[in-house]
Amino acid sequence: MFPEITHDDVFRLETERLWLRWPRAADADEIRRHASEPDVALMTANIPHPYEAHDADAFIKSARLENAAGGGLHLVVTPKNRPNEPIGLVSLHGADRRGAATLGFWLGKPYWGQGFTTEAARALIDLAFGITSLDRIVSSARPDNQFSLHIHEKLGFRRTGRGILAAPARGGDIEVELFELKRGEAHTLFGARRPRFPST
Repeated sequence: MFPEITHDDVFRLETERLWLRWPRAADADEIRRHASEPDVALMTANIPHPYEAHDADAFIKSARLENAAGGGLHLVVTPKNRPNEPIGLVSLHGADRRGAATLGFWLGKPYWGQGFTTEAARALIDLAFGITSLDRIVSSARPDNQFSLHIHEKLGFRRTGRGILAAPARGGDIEVELFELKRGEAHTLFGARRPRFPST
């Protein structure tokens, strides 16, 4: 799905306040610390709770393999003044060069309410529509996750109904609100400009 420029772990995206970069082994402790918060983990389908050190290690390995293969793009979110401290994640995965990809995100609880998730997701959406042939991006959120529902609205996603999502970390299926964002409909961060994606 993603072209060669994203396949190297020096790839990163810059926004006004953030760096988005590949996860690396040294991020495991910070990822575990934030993802192990019940209010973070329990609103997702895939983050187990409790979240242990081996879970963070397995995620980082899997994310790096998918990034390197171009099948998706998983980027940790870091403040510009602390680029070695991940505070969350944004990702797109599950698509070939055409069709739809699935957006996912989470943010450490101390950073909620500051617009970081929206800023990071907008940059990744801009990138995806700018350098891939994706027609649309889909996503989902639990109906009681007001934080996530609001982010989808700010990003320009359209609700398409409710559905059932496999949630192995929750022990079964969960009901979710379904969302879709078609090419050309995104509320982009950069307007007509493409996001910067330096290779160093």
